[in-house]
Amino acid sequence: MEVVTALFVAIHIISAAAIVGGWLAHFKNPTVTKSQWWGSWGMIVSGLLLTVLAEMGDGPVNHAKIGVKLVVGLGVFITALLGRRKENKGEPVPTGLAHATGGLGLINILIAVLWQDYS
Repeated sequence: MEVVTALFVAIHIISAAAIVGGWLAHFKNPTVTKSQWWGSWGMIVSGLLLTVLAEMGDGPVNHAKIGVKLVVGLGVFITALLGRRKENKGEPVPTGLAHATGGLGLINILIAVLWQDYS
């Protein structure tokens, strides 16, 4: 089970890197890249699977943190979806939408790292 958990953690981290990395790479000419789109999918799916694995374990699960991360993750997914739709139609992606995708991805990373349970 530890190997499966480690695999999903790796997918989660790679997905977050795709979202934030794509944002930083196109910061001067903002757009929503395919890697950000797939990263948003990977982050939500791997996060939900990690939650299921955590619930199956013996330790406590911080449902508030998971709920906040899910809401922010859905924000990343929705902004990436809207940005990719614009891109696929050949329309310019609004700057705010592109920055929202990357910024929300960064916020999700910060929540994961900084929101710790010290019991």
